[in-house]
Amino acid sequence: MAEKKAFVLRVNPEMLKEIEAWAQQDFRSLNGQIEYILSEALKKQRRSKGKGTDPEIE
Repeated sequence: MAEKKAFVLRVNPEMLKEIEAWAQQDFRSLNGQIEYILSEALKKQRRSKGKGTDPEIE
């Protein structure tokens, strides 16, 4: 397993409550849910880049 790096993340309380509730629904820890969200966002980003559109150019 790859080594993980710890860092501080500042999130407003309302957003944190929503992510905690989402994590409970998905049977994940808060940390696991944040990793899942980030992983899905990266997958989406890679797919959009693969379509030949570069958002920095627009």
